[in-house]
Amino acid sequence: MESKEYHDCTLCPNMCHADRYRATGVCRQGAQVRIAWAGLHRGEEPPITGEHGSGMIFFSGCPLHCRYCQNRQISGSDGENYGIAVSEEEMSGIMLSLQDMGAATLNLVTGTHFIPSIIRSLEEARERGLSLPVVWNSSGYESIHGLGLIDPYIDLYLLDCKTLSAETASRFCGKAAYASHIIPVMDWIKERHPYTDLDSLKGTVLRHLVFPGEIASSISFLRLFAERYKDSFCLSFMTQFVPPREKAYLPAISGEEVDMVLALMDELGIEDGFMQDPDEDDVLWIPDFTKDVPFPASFADPDPFFLSLKHR
Repeated sequence: MESKEYHDCTLCPNMCHADRYRATGVCRQGAQVRIAWAGLHRGEEPPITGEHGSGMIFFSGCPLHCRYCQNRQISGSDGENYGIAVSEEEMSGIMLSLQDMGAATLNLVTGTHFIPSIIRSLEEARERGLSLPVVWNSSGYESIHGLGLIDPYIDLYLLDCKTLSAETASRFCGKAAYASHIIPVMDWIKERHPYTDLDSLKGTVLRHLVFPGEIASSISFLRLFAERYKDSFCLSFMTQFVPPREKAYLPAISGEEVDMVLALMDELGIEDGFMQDPDEDDVLWIPDFTKDVPFPASFADPDPFFLSLKHR
């Protein structure tokens, strides 16, 4: 079934108006859904991961093309484009297979540019017995139009706020415009989901990743979060930044900077949330999507139905 959304695409803030049945958009994807990996992942925030893992579907392509993207193999940031083409019925099958594996949640990773297809797959999967809470795991670089389409199907937003600085966004996120779009997105979600209850997996977990040398940008974000969002969103503060090996060396966040951030969070009354352990040096944060299991075995199990489609 064709979608008018793909004929004149405005699903993300790029507003490229591509007819994706004839050409790819800025996301570097056409109208055919491509999935890079699906399986259980045990590296998400604890309520989302649950006992066995979060049932994650990683979509190929991305509206952003971050210079240091850790998923660059599938996002198109470096021109690569791993993933397999699937029908909407097959995507429904993956969703149900993840549920059969014992997933705590259905976790849709960077699906903005495939929203119409995801909606139809979710509707079909629910008719076939899907009951998992649905997590919308995204960069935050969304159009309000696209969010309005997917919102009725989402239980929990796992949203990035990478930076509020146009200069930092230009350097790390591929687009200075990211900084001007993220606040309206957060405001829109807060208006519709003003409270977060992690026990029932409802609301918003807002992630912030510290960029090297940009602690001032993170401090600005924390001050805004405390002022406008701390009573509505749960904060997940992340320090896992690892640049791809072929990129220029960038220093990791220091222990002194971590202490500074923790002191500021205490001062601002940011109490509930998650803080990544900066000493987890043994964890390989950059996945390799050329493999059936892109992550360390302790972190992930592939979905057998997805693998059957990959190797058909």
